[in-house]
Amino acid sequence: MPLTIETCVARHTGDRKEQQDRVALFAHPRMSGTMLAVLADGMGGHSGGAMAAEQVLLKAKQNFEAYAPRSETPEHLLASVVNEAHLVIKLTRFTSEQDPHSTAVVFMLQPGRADWAHCGDSRLYHFRGSQLVSRTQDHSLVGEMLRSGKIDEEAALKHPQRNVLLSCLGSEREPRIGHGNQAPLMAGDSFLLCSDGLWGYFSDAELGAAVAGMPPREAAQKLISQARERAGGYGDNITVAIVRLVEAPARNGNGNGNGAVRR
Repeated sequence: MPLTIETCVARHTGDRKEQQDRVALFAHPRMSGTMLAVLADGMGGHSGGAMAAEQVLLKAKQNFEAYAPRSETPEHLLASVVNEAHLVIKLTRFTSEQDPHSTAVVFMLQPGRADWAHCGDSRLYHFRGSQLVSRTQDHSLVGEMLRSGKIDEEAALKHPQRNVLLSCLGSEREPRIGHGNQAPLMAGDSFLLCSDGLWGYFSDAELGAAVAGMPPREAAQKLISQARERAGGYGDNITVAIVRLVEAPARNGNGNGNGAVRR
């Protein structure tokens, strides 16, 4: 079945003084139907977090443009983005008085498959229709407590230490990298990348309903608006990217519509 892609990225500063999140979509310069989405939630005070998040995007773009599937697996590419961005962020600590750190979610879409990697507590959700297929597991203290059964999902959202990360880019320890993939793909598959400034205010079902029920731009607007309302004046930076696969419209002539991107 020929597929086309609908995408959107969006950010909101929330109630913070500075936007330290970063997000971007990149089309591969040579391979049709291949794209990369990357999201980073920077930490470090002043402009340090923004600088760290920016390094994630720069490294993602560089490595993705050099990606050659005959000599490199998707998992290797995505891991290289996280590891090399981590090294660059660490090096900036020696040339500034800042202490920059960042999370990272890197998602690559190719014809017939999707691959992703993450570090920290920014998330990737995979929905088929409105149903959750999978989501990344947070590298956080509360995430570990949740996986061990010490707390439930409701308690996790309200836990006073929910912002304590066990792994991120720029720390002394090497980053913990979680990987995932999906193949084959079908119409109705959606991938949501977001920072904790968004997912912290929604259940999985709410996110799935929004992503499946409206075009990506409208879904992003609705989710950000609701997150702002639920934050009650104490909201973090909000960042989101949505990639949704839909049936390609019929057209005359040769070609099947694979690889088309609609923004």
